[in-house]
Amino acid sequence: MFHSVDHFCGPPLDALQQIHVSSVLGTPHLDAVLQHSAWPTVEPTCVSRCASQRLSRCAIRCTAQRAIPCMTRRTSDGGPPTTRRVPVPHRPAPSDPRRAAFRRGPADGGAAPAGRAAPRTPLPREPRSGYNPPPPPPSAAVSPCPPPPRLSLPRRRATMAHGGPRGGGGAAAAAAAAGGGRSRRASPAAAAGRERVSLLSTSFVLKGDASHNQAMVHWTGENSSVILILTKYYHTDMGKVLESSLWRSSDFGTLYTKLNLQPGIATVIDNFYICPTNKKKIILVSSSHNDRDQSLFISTDEGATFQKQPITFFVETLLFHPKEEDKVLAYTKEGKVYVSIDLGKKWVLLQERVSKDHIFWAVAGVDGDPDLVHMEIQDPSGGYRYITCQIQNCSDKTMTVQFAGGTDRDSLTVQDDYIFLQTTSANRTKYYVSYRRNGFVQMKLPKYALPKDLQIISTDENQVFVAVQEWYQTDTYNLYQSDPQGIYYSILLENVRSTKQPEENVLIDILEVRGVKGVFLANQKIDGKVATLITYNKGRDWDFLNPPDIDMNGKPTNCKPPDCYLHLHLRWADNPYVSGTVHTKDTAPGLIMGAGNLGSQLVEYKEEMYITSDCGKTWRQVFEEEHHILYLDHGGVIVAIKDTSIPLKILKFSIDEGQTWSTHNFTSTSVFVDGLLSEPGDETLVMTVFGHISYRSDWELVKVDFRPSFSRECTEDDYESWELTNLQGDRCIMGQQRSFRKRKISSWCIKGRSFTSALTSKVCECANSDFLCDYGFERSAPLKSQSSKCFADFWFNPEAPPEDCVLGQAYTSSSGYRKVVSNVCEGGVDLQQNLAQHLCPLIAPKGLQISIRGESLAVKPGEDITFVVRQEQGDILNTKYQVDLGDGFKAIYVNLTMTGEPIRHRYENPGIYRVSVKAENVAGHDESVVFVQVNSPLQALNLEVVPVIGRNQEVNLTAIILPKNPNLTVFYWWIGNNLQPLLTLDSFLVTRFAVTGDVRVTVQASCGNSMLQDSKVVHVFDHFHVLPLKFTKHLDMYNPDIPEWREDIGRVVTRLLAKETNIPEETLMTVVKPGLPTTADLHVLLPANQPKRKRSVNSDKRIAAIKQALNAHNISFFLRGGYWVLVTLADSDSDSQRIGGGSGYWAIVVLFVICLVAVGAFILYKFKRKLPGRNVYAQMHNEKEQEMTSPVNHSEDTQNIIQGEEFIDDDLDSQTLGNARVTPSGRSGNLNSYRVPLLLMPVSVQSQAITQAWF
Repeated sequence: MFHSVDHFCGPPLDALQQIHVSSVLGTPHLDAVLQHSAWPTVEPTCVSRCASQRLSRCAIRCTAQRAIPCMTRRTSDGGPPTTRRVPVPHRPAPSDPRRAAFRRGPADGGAAPAGRAAPRTPLPREPRSGYNPPPPPPSAAVSPCPPPPRLSLPRRRATMAHGGPRGGGGAAAAAAAAGGGRSRRASPAAAAGRERVSLLSTSFVLKGDASHNQAMVHWTGENSSVILILTKYYHTDMGKVLESSLWRSSDFGTLYTKLNLQPGIATVIDNFYICPTNKKKIILVSSSHNDRDQSLFISTDEGATFQKQPITFFVETLLFHPKEEDKVLAYTKEGKVYVSIDLGKKWVLLQERVSKDHIFWAVAGVDGDPDLVHMEIQDPSGGYRYITCQIQNCSDKTMTVQFAGGTDRDSLTVQDDYIFLQTTSANRTKYYVSYRRNGFVQMKLPKYALPKDLQIISTDENQVFVAVQEWYQTDTYNLYQSDPQGIYYSILLENVRSTKQPEENVLIDILEVRGVKGVFLANQKIDGKVATLITYNKGRDWDFLNPPDIDMNGKPTNCKPPDCYLHLHLRWADNPYVSGTVHTKDTAPGLIMGAGNLGSQLVEYKEEMYITSDCGKTWRQVFEEEHHILYLDHGGVIVAIKDTSIPLKILKFSIDEGQTWSTHNFTSTSVFVDGLLSEPGDETLVMTVFGHISYRSDWELVKVDFRPSFSRECTEDDYESWELTNLQGDRCIMGQQRSFRKRKISSWCIKGRSFTSALTSKVCECANSDFLCDYGFERSAPLKSQSSKCFADFWFNPEAPPEDCVLGQAYTSSSGYRKVVSNVCEGGVDLQQNLAQHLCPLIAPKGLQISIRGESLAVKPGEDITFVVRQEQGDILNTKYQVDLGDGFKAIYVNLTMTGEPIRHRYENPGIYRVSVKAENVAGHDESVVFVQVNSPLQALNLEVVPVIGRNQEVNLTAIILPKNPNLTVFYWWIGNNLQPLLTLDSFLVTRFAVTGDVRVTVQASCGNSMLQDSKVVHVFDHFHVLPLKFTKHLDMYNPDIPEWREDIGRVVTRLLAKETNIPEETLMTVVKPGLPTTADLHVLLPANQPKRKRSVNSDKRIAAIKQALNAHNISFFLRGGYWVLVTLADSDSDSQRIGGGSGYWAIVVLFVICLVAVGAFILYKFKRKLPGRNVYAQMHNEKEQEMTSPVNHSEDTQNIIQGEEFIDDDLDSQTLGNARVTPSGRSGNLNSYRVPLLLMPVSVQSQAITQAWF
């Protein structure tokens, strides 16, 4: 998804600085925090992370994370930045914040790293005096706790005061003595200058605002002395502002006045917004305590007076027009956009269902109409589209859809000359770009980059920088550079480190050095090691940073390449409040100051401060610990305050580009420093230190004025020049030699607002270093400074015509090189010369696709659908397209894919239709086919299943759907607790249940976009008896054949039988069968708590009772129409044929056993007559019981048959048949030698007698 540095949020103007100060009200002591006490504004997870780190700052910073962080962006016209909320995805989500990739350093040199901007940095308050935090673990590579926040807050500065001054600072000499500051040896002139330093410090307190935990500061700047400060108490759990105060100063912060917008009425200000083109115009957003309404307070005189304006909607963000000061857009919490052309006095609804943070005013010089608005909206079908419309009329009829087809949510980005969006289909994402509002073209990355994510880095100077996370990367991105149209991309640097943040934000370690075009810093991660690289020619060549020879104390560093380099922190590891930023400035070219370390790789917890004044060629160490940096007077004064968890009253400053440092006591009482603020543009010598004395104290602002120390403005004699060179000493960079001027170290003067740093430039002859690899080519050694050859990738054919080549036109095959954009060299080497010109041949169509708008291939009968035909490659003008929609409609089109004309159609009848499009020209043809399912949505689903079944018996599960859609419905079957369904195209499933008990069967029927579900419970038993039932014919007349009716009939019959026979109703279940005539099965279940050996007798009694009731015609119920329905046995002769778990052959087994008994009796009778001893033995036992021995072996098959009978005991020794006992005997071997005739018996009589005995 596209994620750009342009993100809008909060007060959107250059003169706005939002500071999130996490002042915890009534906070318990920090030792209580270690015990996980109830700290209402700190999450337990944050506290646990801080246990081993700098607890005091870390715990509070976790609170600050819960506030809304904002990012800044540079406006398209190069003016001051506006702001946008960091988007969140969606994945990114949506109104949910997304990822930010990169931003330039702020104007004061406080260059924030990728995805974060210093002007929106929350400033957590430090702990009270006396707390000594534990040091960080030396072995930790990545901190589990958010590192300290950056306190340098450029561009928009603030001072705070109330109640008058509280004291002043002393002279520099006294400050140095008191503070014990370290300074390097300076020249005599510089030393004499420091003796003349006289700083004026004044402290002010905002009384009554100790409970407020957030502040927003607006310093108008541009020769204005007005400062506005909004402090507020933001309740994190409630998600709203409960209290606020608005302060105003008109003398650079010397005195402040608390404004009362509505006398006698408590007013809560949520936010305020400043017009970027006229900073005197301010809009405050106010909410009532009950959140029922909102109001705006509008000022046109820098907050001297305000006019209340009620509104009928709830503002979430305001967006001023970048050129016309009275035009404002308002985005509401409901996704609506309102517009006002009179500075918020009247509002008109512009559009609904708009994606948050994806609203853009027209870009001056690119969009022809300044009243044009770019928006991403959600259409009624749930998809997203990119539209434009004028603020005067933005109805559905007047808005313009700029991209054919839907787009991904939160993908629209309008930035400078370019518009970006993306689409995802079949798990593949395509990225599109429009250059200067021309048609959208797919961005051409290397063929097998297969990006997982894409971040817009920069769109300056008619070129796009993107960071792409390719398919094999997890915590790194590759940096690419485009041609001027933003279409073709070549790789610049691989494996740039990235870090995922909360809400799926991504920070990428890329920083553009301000003041010198073409210079970037990046952190590359290879094999787990991070190293800092610098480029002077927009990524064509990269080099490591040269380490200093000596440290700040003059001792050798013993850091020698290639084993040791200087590495800088360019981003925060886990959150926007981590230290390590690099400071650059537009008006101080070559001056870079940042935190890092010397070594073979970047170490997370080493934050020594280094400075360079020649744009990275040579570096000096200035501090051993991290400091917060602020540039004043175009870098003529550098202010540093130590980043520590204890209160401070000393600041350090340098007037010679960091070569020497002095100290100053800016206050008599130590304060916890929350931030350093200065006038926007940092062109003056006035700054403020923003902080507090203790947790419960009011906010305090100390104004430090360097102006008394400088008695005059600089003249030309006070400046000297320096030439820009790269690390190899080359002066021709980006095709020219550039020289800049800077103040001499011996001069003691003010540069002033009119100071310009650029001095001269001279065009150079072109060299190999002025060319980079073209699309489809890569260098053999991308990190080497010397020239290296570009080679074509295996998938790229340089001689092949481009995809948009039109017959009759000419194209130039690539030599593998192209000139770096913005490079102004002339003559010399030309790696693009002698390029062969070719005429575009007729290219066969390739990559033809036909799809339905909305990506759904299942539609309803009569629904209007739109087919879209696309062609990736090949000729379009001379190609015919034959379209067959499968229902008889056929047509031939010309230029179908070029015009983008959709094909609209409607299918009236359900079915499957084969839709095809064939593109054909003289060079060849291509075809695309799609199958469209036209079906009515499912209306009803019923699962038909026998509720009682025997274990391991086959059962048929049947799903009945309405309407019936043969071959178009997929059935998902879930048996029991199995999470893996069985899929069938048939509406039935045959299965078995191996375990007794209740089993839930669930079926889902899916047809097109509709899906229904039904579920039934099946009772699985080892033993039960089934009696077929029938009803009198009158019931068929009123049988609607629906499940509910059958269930009601079954319940009535069960209830009547239970009442008539006194059999427990839970052991009876009547199941009425579907269809006509109406029949049913009565399931007689065995009581679960009854012993197995006693079931047969009880079942016999119950069956007899049921048969008696049915045969006596005692079971009947009343039916409409005056009929009584009689329930009887369906077949009295066969009612015993179905017993239990599915063995229907028990009667045969019974007959077989009877035959065995008869044969055994006959043999025994004959045997006794021949063997008297045997006869005597039989006579001895005749009084007890007659023993019958079967001549048949009890084979395994016979055993299985007997065990299948539900009411016969498994132990054959104890099976009773009437008055006889079957006992296996070892004497059967003797008996088998006799031949006996088959004994014929009256089968029907014997069968009935034995059956009665079993039950």
